[in-house]
Amino acid sequence: MATTLAGKTVLVVGGTSGIGYGVAEALAAQSAIVIVASSTQSKVDGAVQRLQKIAGEGAKVSGATVDARDEQSIKALVEGVGEVDHLVWTCGDLEMVGIHFPNIDSAVAKRAFDVRFWGAVYAAKYTKIKTGGSIVLTHGSSQMKPAKSWSVPAGVCGSVDALARGLAVDLAPIRVNAVAPGAVLTEMWDSIPTDMKNALLKGAAEQSLAKRVGTPQDVAEAYVFLMKCGFITGNTIHVDGGSMLV
Repeated sequence: MATTLAGKTVLVVGGTSGIGYGVAEALAAQSAIVIVASSTQSKVDGAVQRLQKIAGEGAKVSGATVDARDEQSIKALVEGVGEVDHLVWTCGDLEMVGIHFPNIDSAVAKRAFDVRFWGAVYAAKYTKIKTGGSIVLTHGSSQMKPAKSWSVPAGVCGSVDALARGLAVDLAPIRVNAVAPGAVLTEMWDSIPTDMKNALLKGAAEQSLAKRVGTPQDVAEAYVFLMKCGFITGNTIHVDGGSMLV
C-alpha cells in the first residue's frame, strides 16, 4: 500500500463542501495535487482558498465548475483537467430525504439518479486515469438498512454500489470502489428545519454503536485508504458508526 498520496493528482467532484471537502482537505494535507469541482464558482473559490491555507509542502490546489447532472459538462471538466491518478465522486444533495414512498416526487427522484448514478457513469467514461489509479464513488448506508419510506434513496444507493462493482470489471486494472457513509454532519443538513434536523441527528446517533454522527474527517479516511491500497477493487467500505448492527 502506498504510504502517501503526495504528488498524486486527484479530482474531487463535489469537493467544495461536506464529505467531498473533507476528502480534499485530507489530500491537501498529504501534499497531493487537488482539483475540487462543483456547480458554483463562489463555492469553488472559497474551498480553494481554505484548502490552500492547510495544504502541505508541495501541495497544489485548484478548482473548476461542473454541472454534475450533464454529460457534456462532465466531459468538458475532465478533458480540461487532463490525466489524473484518482477520481473521487461525492456529488449529491439532501433532496433524497424528501422522497417518501409512496408519495414520490418523480422529478426529485430523477435528479437524484442523474447526479449520483449517471453523473458517476459519465465521469468514469471520460476521465483519464493513470496506471495504478482509481475511482471512488459515494452512496450511503440506506442501501443496506433503509428507513421506513426510504425505498427510493435505498434504490439510488444500491445502484451506485452495483455500478462500482461493474466499473471495476469494465475498467480493470483501474480500481473502482465506493464509500457508504452513515449519518454525517455536513452543511447539507442546514436545509432542514432546525427542530427536524436535531431530531434526525439525535435519532441517528442513538441508532449507532458509536453513539454519535460522523464527521467529514471520519469518512475521508476511507477514501484515502481506497486510493492508497492497490489491492482493493469492486468493494464498498461502510463508515456508519456501526449503525447496521443496531
